[in-house]
Parts: sequence; C-alpha cells; structure tokens
Amino acid sequence: MKYLLTFLISAFISLPTLALEVGEMAPNFTLQGSDGQTHTLADLKGKSAVVIAWFPKAFTRGCTIECKSLAQNGDKIKAYEVTYFMASTDDLDDNTRFAEESEADFPLLSDPNGEVAKAYDVLIPVMNIARRVTIYIGKDGRVLKIDKDIKPATSAEDIAQTLDELGVKKGST
Repeated sequence: MKYLLTFLISAFISLPTLALEVGEMAPNFTLQGSDGQTHTLADLKGKSAVVIAWFPKAFTRGCTIECKSLAQNGDKIKAYEVTYFMASTDDLDDNTRFAEESEADFPLLSDPNGEVAKAYDVLIPVMNIARRVTIYIGKDGRVLKIDKDIKPATSAEDIAQTLDELGVKKGST
C-alpha cells in the first residue's frame, strides 16, 4: 500500500501543467544526435520546417518498425524543405546503435533526462519515456501539428502526406 501511494503521489506531481499547442512557438532544444552532431532548433529556424518523431524506446518492436519506415522511405520526406529527426529518452549510445541497426540515414536525438520531451508534452514521467507523437514545426518555429495517431509501418508516407497538407514547400534543404 505504501508503494502504491508513493507511486500515485509521484504520478500526480509529475503531471504536466501546460500542454504544447498548435500555433505556439516550439520549445528550443539542443540535443545530441546519433550522427555525432549537436542539433539545435534555433539553428534551423528560418531555414526549414522541422519534424520530430518521438518514440518510446530503442530496439522495441513498434519503434524499430517506425525507424525502418523512415529509413527505407525517407526520400518521400526529403522531397520537402524539412529537417527530420526521431527522438527518445534513450541514451546516445543506445540511439546510435539503434540508428545503425535500422540503417537510419537521419539523426536520432537523445534526451536522456527527459527535459525536452517534457517541454514538448510527450514525456511519461514515471517511466521517463516519450509517447509516440510526431511534432511538425514551421520555418518560423511555430508548432504546425501534433500527431498522436502514429502508424509505425507507414510513418514516412504519413509524414510526407502531412507535410503536403500543411503546405510545406517541396525542395531539398
């Protein structure tokens, strides 16, 4: 009973107070990528739209399917003026191995403390993992769409379709 009460209190205290909404400025982030680079949202502002596909855990079934979809069909996304990432609370070593094994030709971002995931309102605090949510950010830094209905097997096609629906320009970044 003592542990249940502690868990419930912890979960209640950890609930997010402000939800990220479409039209708001996306929270800035600086995260390490599986490509060995540091990626910062502010550096991309004015240059390209940004897509962040948050996922719960490297090497799990759904996340592997989603990553392979983006790796195998990334050309559909690259047809747009967009920079895209997958991101999780996994550490950099795990995400780097996951990217290599999935043959990802795009960066997987690591947020091991969950601070950015929390700012994007995708963190499940008691587990320190992200929900499977894809966030679309315009060139101006504003949130264009928050997609919570992710189908891992068709992720790349779905992202490309959403970019088209949002009016993101075609052409490479």
